[in-house]
Amino acid sequence: MTQIEILPDIPDREIDVNSELDALAARYGGASGLGMKVLGVLGMPVSGLLKSLPGEVQDGLGGATEVALMQAVKWADGSRGLVKDQPDWVNASVTAALGAAGGVGGVTSSLAELPITITVLLRAIQSVGVQYGFDPSHESVRFDCVRVLAANGPFEADRGADLAMLEQRAGLAMGGTKWISAVIVPKLAPVLGQKLAAQMVPVIGAAAGAATNYAYTSYYQDIAHVHFGLRRLAVEADVSPEMLVDGMRKRLGKA
Repeated sequence: MTQIEILPDIPDREIDVNSELDALAARYGGASGLGMKVLGVLGMPVSGLLKSLPGEVQDGLGGATEVALMQAVKWADGSRGLVKDQPDWVNASVTAALGAAGGVGGVTSSLAELPITITVLLRAIQSVGVQYGFDPSHESVRFDCVRVLAANGPFEADRGADLAMLEQRAGLAMGGTKWISAVIVPKLAPVLGQKLAAQMVPVIGAAAGAATNYAYTSYYQDIAHVHFGLRRLAVEADVSPEMLVDGMRKRLGKA
């Protein structure tokens, strides 16, 4: 099993595994709250989002997602030496502004906005990793950051389905590009399709774009806090991530 490197400057602390798991499970269970509220305001059911996209957009969603994600990975990694990590609320505000700009021009501008928004999302996820003592320059941590994007997105009420994602290790042996194409893109494409559909709501496209992007960023930051919180807890408490996820599953009633 590939180990994730911990930065050396994390101070020793008392570890109460049960309390830590309680807090992580609570954060995980509430991750989709904001996204579901956004849908309620927009008056759009989850089941209708993807179907509301034009056929050609639905057909090209996988390819567009792969291109956007590959570009975002390069931009996020390349920007770390130029732009410092930002607080969670700043990242959410930046993507909200991007979503507003993307929503103004409908599907064309929304698709053009995707790589930039995903870049900010990845930087936000990397920032959370750093908060827990992980170094995004290490390959295994870089893969973990991308893997957070394989979560189900903020418009899903049932968080239990993502527990398996938290439990699995990144497929480093498969190779970066192949792993992203085979594992991450199929999970992320429909989630981004929901975002595009929400931004295409007539009249309020800009407002919808801002609201959905804010919800997406808040959601993925929450998932990143859970993901890296579990990784750090596993190292500090010398417990396997699988056992910790099993503990969360029981707390969420998914055992």
